[in-house]
Amino acid sequence: MTRPIAAFPALPVTASAPPGSFAVWGDVAAPATLCVADLREGWEEHRAEVVFDCATAGPQHHTFAGPLLREVMAAARPGFDAARRKERSRFLVSVSGGDGHHTVLSWAELDADFGNAPVLLATRMDDAELDTAGTQLVVPSDRCGARYVSAVTGIWIGSHRVPSALPPVLPVA
Repeated sequence: MTRPIAAFPALPVTASAPPGSFAVWGDVAAPATLCVADLREGWEEHRAEVVFDCATAGPQHHTFAGPLLREVMAAARPGFDAARRKERSRFLVSVSGGDGHHTVLSWAELDADFGNAPVLLATRMDDAELDTAGTQLVVPSDRCGARYVSAVTGIWIGSHRVPSALPPVLPVA
């Protein structure tokens, strides 16, 4: 099992990874490289009709389909004891896209015992297959599209750790 790492590392380079694929790594027992076809074959498909504001293109209306992010990440076997809620609540999921865009979610917002957010790794958008374009992260509850990540290239899972030395308390002015 991989031990927690201190920061979000750069995506590991995998020369043999096919276009449109992404790596799952970090504090996981089963790191993997997956593609749209793997997601379609390996997990139950969920659908989400969404509306979100895009800063450059205005309101977007789309229907996405794909597996839940939490189910795909659970298959990677994150390095926490699933029976310990507080341990699960310290884990983060960092998603990177092909255009350099990235976002971070907490495991707790995905976890059925906490936020239970139906975040998708979309394999289809508006009934068009995403095999060529790559997987898209979809956060249906967001009004803003900033956490929608296109052409996912990597998903890192790991524990947040508080620094050993906290900053001094500053006086309130």
